This record gives sequence, C-alpha cells and structure tokens, in this order.
Amino acid sequence: MSPISSQEKPFAVGKNTTIRAVGVVGAGTMGGGIAQKIAMAGARVVLVDVGAPYLEKARRAIECLLEEGRKRRVLRPDDARATLERMTFTTELAGLEGADLVIEAIYEDEKAKQELFSRLDSIVGPGTIFASNTSSLSVNALAERTSRPDRFLGMHFFYHPVKNRLVEIIPAASTAAQIFEKVWAFALSMGKIPIRVKDRPGFAVNRFFVPWLNEAARILEEDAADSATVDEAARRCFGASMGPFALMNATGVPIAFHAAAELGRRLGGFYEPSAKLKAQVETKTAWLLEGRADTGRLEVVGRRLWAAVLYPTLCLDEEGAAGREDIDRGARVGLRWARGPFEYMNESMAESEAGVRELVSRYGIKVPEGLVKRAATGRQWELNYVNIERSGDAARIILNRPETLNALNRDLLEQLLRALDQAQKDPGVKFMLLEARGTTFVAGADVKFFVQSMERGDLDAIVRFTEFGHEVLRRIETSPKPVAAVVEGAALGGGAELALACRWRLATEKALFQFPETGLGIYPGLGGTQRLPRLIGGELAKHFILAGVPISATQGVPLGLAWISTARS
Repeated sequence: MSPISSQEKPFAVGKNTTIRAVGVVGAGTMGGGIAQKIAMAGARVVLVDVGAPYLEKARRAIECLLEEGRKRRVLRPDDARATLERMTFTTELAGLEGADLVIEAIYEDEKAKQELFSRLDSIVGPGTIFASNTSSLSVNALAERTSRPDRFLGMHFFYHPVKNRLVEIIPAASTAAQIFEKVWAFALSMGKIPIRVKDRPGFAVNRFFVPWLNEAARILEEDAADSATVDEAARRCFGASMGPFALMNATGVPIAFHAAAELGRRLGGFYEPSAKLKAQVETKTAWLLEGRADTGRLEVVGRRLWAAVLYPTLCLDEEGAAGREDIDRGARVGLRWARGPFEYMNESMAESEAGVRELVSRYGIKVPEGLVKRAATGRQWELNYVNIERSGDAARIILNRPETLNALNRDLLEQLLRALDQAQKDPGVKFMLLEARGTTFVAGADVKFFVQSMERGDLDAIVRFTEFGHEVLRRIETSPKPVAAVVEGAALGGGAELALACRWRLATEKALFQFPETGLGIYPGLGGTQRLPRLIGGELAKHFILAGVPISATQGVPLGLAWISTARS
C-alpha cells in the first residue's frame, strides 16, 4: 500500500494553509471519524491502526455514515464515493511518509502517545506537523518528547467528529505561531468551528463539562434527586438533548470517572470523582434511568448543575485559558447547550452569584473574584462577536458568531457599527472586507429575539431593532471607504440584506442569496425590497423576493449581484 504524498492531488483549502495530505493514527470511533471528516473536506488521508480488524471495523462505520448522509441527501453519491477514494487504510506507520499533518487519536495513555510520536519522528519528514487528539493530557509534556516541539499542538475533536463541528486547538508553549495559524486555517477549511485554548487541565470544555457530570452523581449520592429528575432538569435548564446520566450511559461511565480523576489529580478536591461515580464504575453497569421526574425539584437541581459549571468557567477566565466567547462557543457547539456559561450569567447575575456561593460553601473552595466584582457592579460580561484585523490597506471586519450561523442581534449590530467606525478613523485603511466565520455568511436576524419580544408583547422592541438595523446598513452603504462583502455559504434574509448594502459582493462558488421570509408570511425588513431591484431590476427582484427562491453565486454573476472569488477568507 503506497504512502501518501503531499504532491498528489493537492487539498485546495485556501491561501492560509498548505495542509494537503493527512495521517490519522488510531481507527477507533474518534480516529475513524476524524479521518472521514478530513476526507469529506477533500484531503487525502491515511488511517493507521495496529490490526486489520480495527481498520475493517472503521471502514464499515465510515461507509455506514456516508450512506446515512446519502439517504438524508446531505451527500451526493459521488461525494460519498470520492470520500472513500481519498482514504487509505493500513497497519504500517510507514504509510504516513509525506504527510503534511499527522493526528494521533489512540487511547489516553501518556507513555503510549510519547512512544508513538517518537516512532513517527523517524518516519515522516521534518516539515510534518504533529497533533494529538488528547482530551486530558498535557500538550506541553507531549511536545517536549518529540524532535519538533515547534510543530506540535493539540487538536481536541468532539464526539462525533463527523457531525460535531467544535475542535479545541491547543498550542504548546513551543508551538510556532505560523504552525498554529496553518492548523487553524485547516480546521476552518474542514467546516469546523475552532477555539483557541491554553494547555490547562481539561482545556476549556471538559473543565466545566466533567464537573457537570460529577455534580449529577453527587446529587444522586446525597439523595437530593433521582436520575430521572436530574436528567430532566438538565434538559430544561441547559437545552441539552440528553441529561448527564443518559449521556454517561451513551459514552461510557468509566470515561466520565477517569476524566474526573485526572482533573482531580491536577486541580484538587472539587474536581475529584464522587463516591457514587466511582461505585457505579465498579458495578460495570449503566445508570438506571427509570422513573418519572419530580417536577418540584427541577429548578433547584438545575441551579445546582449551573453552579457546578460556572465555578470552573470562572476559574478558566481568571487563568486566561480561553476567551469568554470561545468558552460559550464550546458549550453551544461542542455540547449543544442552548447558551454558554457567560451568556447564562449575563441573564441572571444575582442568581449565578448565589448558586456559586452555595457551591463553594459546600466544597470549601474560594469564590472566584471575577463573579464577585461583576455582581457588585451589576456589569455584564463583555462578549465580542465582531473582530477587526488589518491586512495591508484593507480592514477585515469578521462576524464571529458561527454557533448561531452569525444571526443578527442587537449586540452583533452594535459591535459591527463600532468596527466600521474604527476602520473609518484609521488613515491607513482604504477599504473594508466584511467576512464571517463558519460555513454560513449570515442566516438572517436572530429569530429568538423576535419570538421573545412577541411573547412579552413588546412589539416596540422589534421596531427599535429594525430601525437600528437600517441605520447600520445605511452606514455601510454610504461609507466613504467602500465595503465589500465576502460571502461563503448562505446569506439569508437579513444576511442577504447586509450583503446588498455593501459596494461589492465577492462570493465563493458555495455562496447563495435568499429571502425566505415570504414563507413565514412577511417581507424583507432591512431594505432588501429596495436594494435588490436596483441591482437586478424590478421584475427579477419581485420573483426572487416573492417566491423566496435562492440565487446561487453562478446565477448572481451574470445578474450583476456578485463576483466569484476562489479564495477563502
């Protein structure tokens, strides 16, 4: 079986990365899924494991997932075939020669991982990047045992890596900046939502997720609520599809125990696994989920679970381990919670402080200073969803709320307006590029805001939001420094109107513009009914607006709506 070569069939992922050929070591659920996702994105992948039966099992699992995607019409038959054609399955590490990136996804044993990287050092070229999918071990410690500490980092994928878009990228202290940037761009090219995390125990998400699981076991241990009540409280209070006990049953109770034990070893008593969790592992059985939830206990159990999340989250913030936006993003994307910890605190600061104070009293730990200061002043946590970067004489204004498909809300529009003003005042900026993180440009306005406003009977809030939206779009349209929208993926409703307000629209081949509002019985409210006719004429605009049909990038070019760009932002 021939080794992969970075010279064969380049992986065209954009100007910011040269990662074209990838090796994945470990053909378990995570390793096989990581390899499949990379191949689906267009790379050539070699999947390596010690035994042919493991590889055959991984191949069957990949084929099943591809077939599932084909049946759901997420994938075309040609896409599924092409994915498998880009994959090689082998028991020989020599098959990784020529790889630009090798991702280790074997079992969580530090010595085994170090030995693997030592072997790989002598097989691959000096330019190959190493990444570990570890969820609990020190990235710095692993990097130090290789001959390329500057080309080593962590890439922690989340279950299931084909479907879950989150990946934590953890640079070691020795990781070169350009290597981090290359891997970051590679993750984006795969359709992942990456977050940057320092090498701290539990990184970002597991630092608060594992205590969430552990606290559930403590509640059961204290007979404060049964498993059915805890799971129902979690589903209601976190918007989670599964409660902690059902989740541990699905992923394996021992995994939760070992994760808690590792956190406890490195961080102390609060993180150590509860006696109930330890006892459950010893039974080698799943949690019992029988019975009906006690509705009278749901609120108090939910508050206690949130407190167990907020305490480690605040510790992460004090340590500067990750950005607040990324911590929330980890909860929303990686765990599929309805809101992140900082969003929750901003909605209920006094209740959050009370819950954390009760928790620290119970476990004899210190109240994080950050929460005390916020509660005393009543100030909310600042969450930044718009980034601005200089690139020559251009200001890149980047909407960075991919967990909501960059849906427009008041905060996002206010931050966009501030970024526009900042670019206007910068004498070195000649023009602006309006970009967006994720696979969608902007999926319209934040529907949740409209629903909540209508439920409260506060229609004036909707009017104020719409008026402000018009103001922001007019500022873009009349800007003395022209603004170009870089559209990749869907620009829907308010997102299409935002793009229309720009001087130009540079679109990738995957871009599309659509006004789906008419399907809800409403019309575009931020100027789409005026700006689209100016570009393509009244009759065509009437067709696209009233019918709600999409305009693809290739359709938009001859209409004068967009210009095709082959470069990814």
